[in-house]
Amino acid sequence: MKVLLLSKKEIEGLISMREVINAVEKAFIAKGLGKVQMPPKSYINFEKYGGDFRVMPAYLEDMDAAGVKIVNVHPRNPKEHRLPTVMATILLLDPKTGAPLTIMDGTLITNLRTGAGGAVAAKYLARRDSRVVAMLGAGVQARTQLLGLNEVLKIEEVRINDTNPKNASRFAAEMEEELGVETKVFPRVKETVETADVIVTTTPSTKPILMNEHVRSGTHINAIGADAPGKQELDPAILLRAKVVVDDIEQAIHGGEVNVPLAKGLISRGDIYADLGEIVTKKKPGRTSHDEITVFDSTGLAIQDIATDWYVYRKAKRLGKGKWVELL
Repeated sequence: MKVLLLSKKEIEGLISMREVINAVEKAFIAKGLGKVQMPPKSYINFEKYGGDFRVMPAYLEDMDAAGVKIVNVHPRNPKEHRLPTVMATILLLDPKTGAPLTIMDGTLITNLRTGAGGAVAAKYLARRDSRVVAMLGAGVQARTQLLGLNEVLKIEEVRINDTNPKNASRFAAEMEEELGVETKVFPRVKETVETADVIVTTTPSTKPILMNEHVRSGTHINAIGADAPGKQELDPAILLRAKVVVDDIEQAIHGGEVNVPLAKGLISRGDIYADLGEIVTKKKPGRTSHDEITVFDSTGLAIQDIATDWYVYRKAKRLGKGKWVELL
């Protein structure tokens, strides 16, 4: 039994952000039509090491794509071990036989598909005339979020804030060169977001960093950082003002932006308007007015990974990329 191995470098040459957005949008359409199987994430915690790993299986029935991603989150890795905070490995298998098809790096795909999810949300929820993007957080995920938004919006200005000013300045220089847009760094959140049409939060915060009074009418927010219990980036009052769309309701309740305010009774489940699958399949309308505030609560779904991986796998086979090994 031969299995195709694909490295991060090989995957980089096989897929663009536009292609990932297309794959992820198809995944949300399938979810909205009820044609996916996706059990909740399972968590294993390594308390003494300050990290965890999550197991994320999924099956997209019409695509006939199935597999599982194993992904860790170890915030101390960069400083203590010179390793990324997040690393992932993905296994695809043949639904017909259960035989493994490919084992590939999932770290790059995790970043790309999360950025693509934010892009799909903005496509349906942000104002079409959105031109100014504010980034709260300037790490790896901020980059793919901005790359994704650049595919669906005509960005003219990017405003950046990070707790580490050097990170913010470096990110600003890199993105200005790559995207050809004006970038500005600000020391405070209020200044960063005051003229923003779209706000993206990509921090590991466990308390609100974006306050209700900072958000003007008509703004769309991609809340990306809260992906585990106890994490929180937004003032709960924002959620009460906004049309809140999640990627998956059960997963968001457990570990998304809504998890803390729900647990504290500050919002209710009824304050969640829809999941993104319902929006992209037009079961519920997305943005319906210029002035409404919209929030996308992203926790990251296995269907996003598997849809993207399936595209990469088929393209790699077609182009003769990767290395085949005998597994059994």
